[in-house]
Amino acid sequence: LELFGTRYHSRHKTDFQARDAYGLGNDGEKGVPYAGLIHPENPTSGPYGGTSLVWFPSREHGTLIGLGVGTRGLAPDENILSRPGHRRRIAALRQYLSSIGVEVWSKQDPAALTQEIPKTIQDRFPGFENVFKRYGKEMYCNAFIPVGGKNAPKIIQSFFDLYAYERGWKPMKNHETDFSQFHSELRNFIFPAVDAEDVFRLLMNRRFVILQGPPGTGKTRLANEITKKLFKGKGTTVQFHPAVTYEDFIIGLSPEPSGSSLKFNVKKGWLLQASEESKQGPYLLTIDEVNRADLGKVMGEAVYLFEPGEIGEGKRREIRLPHSSEGSATFIYPDHLYVLATMNTADRSTSGLDLAIRRRFSFLSILPDREVIKAQGIPLATETFDQIADVFVEYANDDSFDLIPGHAYFLAKDEDELKSRFKHELIPLLDEYLKQGLLGSAASELFAVRDLIFDRIHGNAKN
Repeated sequence: LELFGTRYHSRHKTDFQARDAYGLGNDGEKGVPYAGLIHPENPTSGPYGGTSLVWFPSREHGTLIGLGVGTRGLAPDENILSRPGHRRRIAALRQYLSSIGVEVWSKQDPAALTQEIPKTIQDRFPGFENVFKRYGKEMYCNAFIPVGGKNAPKIIQSFFDLYAYERGWKPMKNHETDFSQFHSELRNFIFPAVDAEDVFRLLMNRRFVILQGPPGTGKTRLANEITKKLFKGKGTTVQFHPAVTYEDFIIGLSPEPSGSSLKFNVKKGWLLQASEESKQGPYLLTIDEVNRADLGKVMGEAVYLFEPGEIGEGKRREIRLPHSSEGSATFIYPDHLYVLATMNTADRSTSGLDLAIRRRFSFLSILPDREVIKAQGIPLATETFDQIADVFVEYANDDSFDLIPGHAYFLAKDEDELKSRFKHELIPLLDEYLKQGLLGSAASELFAVRDLIFDRIHGNAKN
């Protein structure tokens, strides 16, 4: 309770109810002691509903702190527990705490009340068997605080600040900075940054990589940067589309008029051409928009070649080609050829990747980079991006989340150019999403932001 008036504004003292059932058996729940904060609309004793911040003590093992749902169910916090944004922040909290060495777990869906905490997870938290037996379906995020643990203050503060955010509690002025800093850390896990070195390391390790993400996140630019800087310009880029064939990518016959007759020559496709180039050293074949082609037909039997664990260090995979090239009908995958592809996850006109092809590639998600937008120094760009990103984070399901506009839509040399980009690129994109009904429950919120952007552009223009 001392937190209110010190860390959070004292006006929030009425926004919660505290439960203290540390005495064994005092809670009437089979002797599982606990303390926690719950929604104020609950009864003052007995079972409660909604989301709660709870900690369970153990004399020998330390403390288990976590978030859970009361045994009465989601009400009165359905709006929190069923919102995609809460689920995303819980996942981000788990990643954040895990990154600093905390033993932590979170449920994929906080509202899934029929899902028990998995046995493998329970085994990671010895000494709390009674907690899991009684509340195994209700708990959706747990972290272990060992006795005298150096991270204890940070763990506790993280759970409180996340709970405060969901409840709408405002921090005191002297705590605004670290409160905002913590939520920025969570945002970084929701929108993880990927740079050229990250991709290059994965390429060296796994050889075949796909950069996937929404439009405007710089996937092609990043691939070009990797070719130029890390492969020293040794590479080529090809683009896939519905008309690309096996003959384009692997090998085929090319007609050549000869006098009054027509003859056919064997023509190497992009993969074989890149293979030839890689004989001189590491070479990168970039495939732009890889999912726009029918990959099963384009790659044919060559999909067998894409097995990173069996290439390099003298290990070779080979296939038999339908046509002989330079006296051989066998193609052996070279040691120094790497493949980097890009995939637009927002393109609903394309189908997902065939599983046989998918398992042969490693994937990196390229999401919008707020820091790039902020660095250009145009407040309107950052403010508008934040409004759109908040809608997608809070309300979009996983499929719709892939539609979030990338940072390229918010970059310009000045505010006038930015407004023009908003008018002719960003708003038409949002209109297309809304027209096609792609955003589900996020549609009404995005429509409101879309109109706000429109009014801001035209209102400022009149001034």
